Amino acid sequence: MRPPSVDRLARSIAHLGLPHALSVSQARLAIAEGPPYDVERLANELMGRLPTRVINATGTILHTNLARAPIGTSDINSPTFRASNVEFDLTSGIRGNRNRPLSELLQPLIDAELSAVVNNGASALLLVLATLAGSGSVIVSRGEMVEIGGGFRIPEVVGSSGCRLIEVGTTNRTRLSDYEQALAANPGALILKVHPSNYRIEGFTEQVPVNQLAGLGVPVIYDIGSGLLDSKMPWLKAPLSALSQEPAVKQSLRDGATVVTFSGDKLLGGPQAGLIAGDAKVVGACLTHPLYRALRPGSHILELLADTLLRYLDGTATTTIPLWQMLSVDIAQLKRRAESVGLGRVVDSQALIGAGSAPGAVLNSIGVVIEGDRRAELRSQPTPIIARALGDDTLLDLRSYSPDDDHLVRRALLEMGCDKEATQ
Repeated sequence: MRPPSVDRLARSIAHLGLPHALSVSQARLAIAEGPPYDVERLANELMGRLPTRVINATGTILHTNLARAPIGTSDINSPTFRASNVEFDLTSGIRGNRNRPLSELLQPLIDAELSAVVNNGASALLLVLATLAGSGSVIVSRGEMVEIGGGFRIPEVVGSSGCRLIEVGTTNRTRLSDYEQALAANPGALILKVHPSNYRIEGFTEQVPVNQLAGLGVPVIYDIGSGLLDSKMPWLKAPLSALSQEPAVKQSLRDGATVVTFSGDKLLGGPQAGLIAGDAKVVGACLTHPLYRALRPGSHILELLADTLLRYLDGTATTTIPLWQMLSVDIAQLKRRAESVGLGRVVDSQALIGAGSAPGAVLNSIGVVIEGDRRAELRSQPTPIIARALGDDTLLDLRSYSPDDDHLVRRALLEMGCDKEATQ
């Protein structure tokens, strides 16, 4: 007897309200399990693993499986304090796995066998290197020896993991033959490819793409940093040309990277976190490494990250994830907002994507200019406003903040005595 179609099984659980991509993944699991193809049970079990608010009535205030200290909140519409099922399975009633639900949410988005979450991007790379290489050797192109925020450098991260660093190529040019020679001289070495996400080298340059490195027969770790999930950006009407040079997790894995490491708080648009995705054996080994416990995130991050991934899965990322709202808003809308502020001079501007993503990439924007350097006054408002200098004047760019805050900007400018100026 032939199994039911994936589509029919996925549609049979539409009443549960899961994003379609997750319904499809649960349908595939049910078919793999075999008769009776109980997709609803699998879907309910998945929902029971997702981080969510719970009421901790155990009498154990700092409950290990319920996120220990409850999260305080000043929101009058929320409970005074709350617990979270970070390591508690609501379906079985026993201890759960804090990493599993996040991996399940990522799988349909990037086609990774397994994923892991730690507290930031540097942690992700450190854990992978410590797990895969240990005291062995790691080959890195000299053109990819980047320094990230806070003065942390790739050689230092590699050294901290216990690995021996082998540099190949030059600052501007590294060829496949450079890696081949290094591997011949250092059997058992790994390859680390690092995307220079906070600077760009142009001109007489050459770097080896992941698909060629993957053909050398050794594990390839690709630190893409910025966290773009899919280069096709299916959550947008069309991919942003400003991000055309950014590597994406899904395509990097398809090109043969063993694991990809990336950040949660950059082009993913979520909380600060580090993610590791790829080969199940490698990621599984990372999850059992002693360092993982020191680097894993808490319930706050897991809940925020799960919510962010669900927005990609349910097709609302463009309208519900602030990053993508800011990147995709059109100029006409920005201009209407600037005119509604009604103070200062409306000008064309350019916004930077920045923050370790798409170096040099800009987006057309709209700003409000007020006379003189008023940045310190803006920072001293009850809700501080951070602006930038434009010559001797001050520019407030509307693409980089929420339209919900336009009234606060207008109020601040009024209190500062800024007169209305003619718009361009």
